[in-house]
Amino acid sequence: MIPSILKDKKTLFNRLWPTLIWLALWQILAMVLDSEIILASPVAVIKKLSQLAITLPFWKSIYFSVIRITIGFLSAVFIGTLLSILSFKSKTIRLFLEPFMKAISSIPVASFIILVLLWVSSSNLNVIISFLIVLPIIYTNVLEGIFETDYNLVEMATVFRFTKWKKIRYIYFSQVLPYFSSAFKISLGLAWKSGIAAEVIAIPMGSIGESLYQSKVYLETANLFAWTLSIVLVSMILEKIFLFLLSLFERRLEK
Repeated sequence: MIPSILKDKKTLFNRLWPTLIWLALWQILAMVLDSEIILASPVAVIKKLSQLAITLPFWKSIYFSVIRITIGFLSAVFIGTLLSILSFKSKTIRLFLEPFMKAISSIPVASFIILVLLWVSSSNLNVIISFLIVLPIIYTNVLEGIFETDYNLVEMATVFRFTKWKKIRYIYFSQVLPYFSSAFKISLGLAWKSGIAAEVIAIPMGSIGESLYQSKVYLETANLFAWTLSIVLVSMILEKIFLFLLSLFERRLEK
């Protein structure tokens, strides 16, 4: 028991000391520059964030962005997985989707944002952008996972007369899941970053992106850093929640 506690403390210390050093360097640099407009200190940023956190507009902005980006992300996960299955079943569908997926993967995010803004309202832009960024990642990885499935196992399941559902659950799911998990983890952060970037360019009312833009326009550096810190914190919380749900799904499949 005691070694376990000591190990946990050591792990916590190893995670904390680099952060503390960077915060100290940030504070020193802010003191040297001595200008809140150029660089706000960590103390000023945390103070500003604590002030924002007790206001209703702050939480409304968080809700606005989180809901829309999550919808885009989950839609891309579902549709990307579905399209990868259809592409595996049909070579025609796979060839048809290939140039589209390659184009989405190649076009810069900023270009996407400006193009899509011509067709959709600014309030829904983050949904579309997060969807488009995540879609090819999920599609490509899941499709690769299906093609990499060990077909000796599939043939064995056929010999032992597995039902279609048992084949999917015990063979395809177990073989594809590592590819899906990897794509899920990578695209989660990208969905959040691209969604916020879309908001900064489109400036939808009541979004995190709008608050970032307003902070930049009025040279409220502490406010800008506070909103950036809130983005990081929300991103970390969302990542923990989604990865926890993914781990529950994986455990359920293993039973």
